[in-house]
Amino acid sequence: MAASEKTRLVRRGLYLEYITVAYNILEAVAAIVFGGMSSSIALVGFGLDSVVESLSGLVLIWRLRQHGKISPELEEKIEHRATRFVAITFFVLGTYVAYESINKLVSAEIPEPSLPGIIIAIVSLIAMPFLAWLKYRTGKQINSRALVADSKETIVCAFLSVALLLGLGLNYLFGFWQADPIAGILIVIFLVREGWELWNEEYEDEED
Repeated sequence: MAASEKTRLVRRGLYLEYITVAYNILEAVAAIVFGGMSSSIALVGFGLDSVVESLSGLVLIWRLRQHGKISPELEEKIEHRATRFVAITFFVLGTYVAYESINKLVSAEIPEPSLPGIIIAIVSLIAMPFLAWLKYRTGKQINSRALVADSKETIVCAFLSVALLLGLGLNYLFGFWQADPIAGILIVIFLVREGWELWNEEYEDEED
């Protein structure tokens, strides 16, 4: 690949991360605010996932902006750190959401139905798969494991949107409040699985 072509693709990856961070900041604020108002752990957990995506997006922006400015060896080191950061954020978020979901089930803390939360889930379900695909393709083209890893986190957000929509929808339509913390537990399963896979992939790469 010509240097000019790679520079163009790196710039595209950078723009995609700017979009990711901006979108997720807005989504995080909306989800956490409405989740707090309705005592929905699924919605709050979804908002926290958006916070994590914003943080990992900022790391990727920092990493992509180093392209062509530092040595390949240092760029590789930054790549490893960025990928591990993405993996760790999955575990941190998963721990919090697991605790809150189980606590709400045990204490029978009933969340209020949240129509704004349902709208947030639908918008995310539409936007995230397309954004994830663009980031994955660009990451593969420039051989950036960190960008590919971040694309996986974005697609997880789409899966989480399905769980969130089911949890909030069942509570909103049928008053089945247990669906909300159950959706939170489903979110935890996705987070831990993806974090574990990314961590193992990074460890295997270092072994090689």
